[in-house]
Parts: sequence; C-alpha cells; structure tokens
Amino acid sequence: MKTRIGRNGRSWKPAVAFARAFIVAGCLFGAASGLAQMPPPDDGGPTNTPLDSWSFQDQTNWTSDLGHSPVSFSNLGFTNLGDGASLVVDSSNPAWLQYNVYENDGTTNLTVGAGSLTFWYAPGWSSADTNAGGTGPGDWAQLINVGEWTTNSSYGYWGLSLDPGGTNIYFVTQDGLGDTYVMSSPVSWTTNYFHFVALTYSATNVSLYLDGQLATNDANGLSIWPGSNALAGGIYFGSDTNGMMIAHGLFNIVATYDYPLDSNDIAQIYTWEHGLYVISPFNIPYMDINQAPANPSEAPATYDIITGSGNLQFISSGSVISSSNVWITNVVVTTTGSGTNQTMNLQFTIQGGWDYLPYDTFVNSILDFSSDTNKAWAWEGQGYHGNTYEITNLPSTTCFLILGTPQDSDFDGLTDAYERLVSKTNPYNADTSGDGISDSDEILNGDNPLSYNPGWQLDTDSDGLPDTYETTVGWNPNLAEAAPGLPAYSENPIQ
Repeated sequence: MKTRIGRNGRSWKPAVAFARAFIVAGCLFGAASGLAQMPPPDDGGPTNTPLDSWSFQDQTNWTSDLGHSPVSFSNLGFTNLGDGASLVVDSSNPAWLQYNVYENDGTTNLTVGAGSLTFWYAPGWSSADTNAGGTGPGDWAQLINVGEWTTNSSYGYWGLSLDPGGTNIYFVTQDGLGDTYVMSSPVSWTTNYFHFVALTYSATNVSLYLDGQLATNDANGLSIWPGSNALAGGIYFGSDTNGMMIAHGLFNIVATYDYPLDSNDIAQIYTWEHGLYVISPFNIPYMDINQAPANPSEAPATYDIITGSGNLQFISSGSVISSSNVWITNVVVTTTGSGTNQTMNLQFTIQGGWDYLPYDTFVNSILDFSSDTNKAWAWEGQGYHGNTYEITNLPSTTCFLILGTPQDSDFDGLTDAYERLVSKTNPYNADTSGDGISDSDEILNGDNPLSYNPGWQLDTDSDGLPDTYETTVGWNPNLAEAAPGLPAYSENPIQ
C-alpha cells in the first residue's frame, strides 16, 4: 500500500481512507460515482503545502496540525461527522477559537494580501430560501476572520461571513483607513451537509470557489487589507473577536496558503476529499455533539483600554442565573461616620449575562444619560456575573449604579457604555472630533477626545512618525518605533 502526504502534512493510506469514509459517512449518497472520481493512489493527490492546517484531531488543546496552540477558546464542541473529527462552534453563549497570525517561532498562519484559504463547513441550519423552512443562522455568522468589521473601516477586518438568512457568503476586507472591499456569492445550504469553501486572492485576482466550482471572481484583484493592529488580534474560527456572530456549524480541515491556488488545485482538492463529506443528515450516531474541554476559559482578546477591577472590592462568588440579560441584585448599603464625614459602602451582586465577560460598573449621583460632560458618570471597575462586590467610601448621598456590557461598536477600545456615560464620545465613531486620532488614544495620551487635535503635526516620541500614523497602524505614539531623525513613514507595517 502506498502512502501519500496530504495537503495538511498528514500521511494518507488511500485504502484506509476509503474504509473510514464509508464508516464515518454511514450512508453515502451516490457513493459509487463519488468515490470513482477520487484520484488513483499512485498519482500523489494534491501536493500544495499550506502555511498551517487544522484537522481538529486534538479536541483537548486544539493544536493545529503543525503543533501551534490557540491563544484562547471557549464553548466549543466536536463531532465525528466529516473527516473523523469536526470543530463545532454552536453555542448560546459566546464561543470562539483564536490563533495567532504570527507565531513566536517566526511562522505565519495567514497572509492577508495574497494567498488562499480552504475549509469544509456544514451549517447547523438551513438557508432561508430552502424548502425545509430554513431560517439561516439568524444573525451575521463569521466563518474565519481577522479584526472586526466597522461601518467606517476605522479598525481593520479580513474574513468570510454569511448573512443572517444564510443565503449569501461574503468576503470582506477593511484597511482601517476608511476603505472596504466586498465580494459575495449566493448560497443555498441545508443542515449538516458539508460544503468545500476555497478563497484565493492577490493583487491581480480574487476568486471564491464553492464545492470545487468557481462561484465568483474579481479580476481587479485585492488592494485592501487590515494593518498590524487588527492582525495582532489573531485569527478567529466561527465567531467575531467578542465570541459573537457565531457560525452555528461544523468546520473541518481548514488550510491556509501564502500563494493563490489555481482552479485545478481547488478542483483536485475537492475531488480527492469530498467522499469523506457526502453524508446523510439523518446519520444520528455521528451527529452527536460532544462538549470539548473549556480551558483555557478566558474572554477573547479584544482591544480594551479601560479595564480591570478598578475600585471594586471582590467579596464572594455564588451561583449564576442564566439569562441573556444582566442586572444588579442583592444591594446592601452601610454607612460609617456621621455628619459631613459620613460615607457609604455599597455592596451588590452581578447576575445574568455570560461567562468570562467583564461588565463595567458606573456610579453617579444624577440619573442623567445626556451628552452633558458636566454630568459624567464615574467608572468604578469591571466585574463578572455571580460575584458580589463592594464599593467603599462613597459620598453619603443619592447614588445610582449601572452596568455596561463589553459591546464596542466602533472598536476603538472604549465600550459603548463608557463612551455614553463617561467620555461622552460617539460610540459609533472611533474618532469623535475628526482629528485623525481615535478617542481611546486621545484618552490614553491625556487629550480631550471631544476637541480637535491636529494630530498629523504631533510627534510625541520624536521618531519621525506622526502620532496619527502610529495610532492608525497600532503603534504607541509615546514609544519610538523609528530612529529619531528618520523621515516620516520610514517604516510601514501594513503588508
């Protein structure tokens, strides 16, 4: 028996693969014709070498096929459908699987300017236009992506997603400088049927293939992609960087390449592998979803400027009430001192909400939500649901307490709640004053984010790079990246 090396670097014995395909699939539709199209064992099969690939054989640590560990993950599952093991991202709570773009060993897991991305995906839903009464994922569903999409391309994004009805697949890129690229193709998918998705992209062409066939292409090529700040956040499988916009489906054999595969490559990969994925949606024994280990159970790494426990003093942990809402309960107020020296200690419990997500706590003596900067709330810290906290030494007067979620609509590092209550900036515009410096960077630099600041003329660290340029590409305007005296733009990290 001859052995070949597959595109994910694993050895492959065709006869074993044939048997496993038949056992795992259980009921193959058109099995004879499908398997007859697979390349003969001695032709070597697909020979392209990926940057990395993920066959999801390791459901404990979720290491890639090259041994790269994820940055974080939570609320994942796995199933035996597909090629022996499939990643399941389908949860009512935030779920994600995050890997580095750039590894410490110098390897790269994804190139966003030119390359290829291929994977098998089976939705846990049916498209809204099918006769099966499908509803789609119900919200935008992220498949594989980097960064976060914003209405004005203020942050940077690169990825494949599906619309809420599951009737269109989108390839969208944003450079964080106001530019957006969009390519789309209609789809009509049915629950638990696998589809092979392949994306190739370069400066001269962008092509999207579905099940081995060209679905759409753009001969103008790709010239828009995210910068280093977005790439530093890593690659996410099955969700956005907040663990939301969940794919509600199964992933198998994800592979990335640093060059565009041609149409023959795509067709050969699809023909070689598709016998493993032609499955019956009624194959109940193999549709069982197994819960994967939760560790490391931590929130996805997002750009969060105002973070930490702040003035909140942890008291105890208790049981959690499951709910999509979050609220304050068990409020206890005690006072110390007397007269003008009297102060108040406020104890409370956070309930509802999701695991691992921090909730901001704000206090004010005035119940006011206007843009009046004289009525700003005070940020007291971040807490987690099920926990009891205390704030001490508050003025002994009327006190209003409110929680804020981690939602950050403009992805500037300030939560919507913080912008509405404290900074009074626009939560849907990363640069409220329009001076070219994000609200969060102005707050970090001690500037007023509501006032116009000619940032293009500022070079706080005297490295020859304007503050606005450094904050745009994710550098620190207070730390010299370029040698003093070098002309501006002597380094450009956007590649």
